[in-house]
Amino acid sequence: MASGKFAGTYFFLALSLGFALSTAHAQSSLATDIKASEIQAVVDAPTGGTDRQIKVVDVGTHNVAVGVLRRGKTSPGAPVPAINHIEVTEVYYVVSGSGTLLTGGTVDNARPTPPESEIVKVAVGPSNNAVFREPAQKRKVQAGDMVIIPAGVYHGFTDVTDHIEYVSVRSDPKRVLPAGFVSPALKSAK
Repeated sequence: MASGKFAGTYFFLALSLGFALSTAHAQSSLATDIKASEIQAVVDAPTGGTDRQIKVVDVGTHNVAVGVLRRGKTSPGAPVPAINHIEVTEVYYVVSGSGTLLTGGTVDNARPTPPESEIVKVAVGPSNNAVFREPAQKRKVQAGDMVIIPAGVYHGFTDVTDHIEYVSVRSDPKRVLPAGFVSPALKSAK
């Protein structure tokens, strides 16, 4: 991944965090920066999985988190995994690549994500995994697109020919995510 690739996300992050703060009537008097170099450091870290939380911030009435995700190529005709997050709403900003995002609808084999998993403890809180039977919506997304996925809505990708990488801003009104979290990749970079 080229250095500086995330420089274009400043506007998105400022808009998303500003929206989250203004709608929350936040009590906090300090802003939180997430620099392109920090996003890149988390992306480039050798460990961390597909969904990498960057920071979780207490904004007064709720938490706001920012993460970066990368999905690889999907297999045509394969079942499409679905996940929902019970308490957390996500806003996606696609940075690179493309795919078809499925949301809502009917799923099969729903089961809770293990509560001890990093994805639940740090990234998105209590969640369920399933397989799409019939999504309510299908839309092609590519670099520059944004999507808001409300809490409880199943979502997943198909038709990813190479990859899709996106920044996720997460609204956490019930504070299920750990306020003050900073990615270990940023701590080791200092």
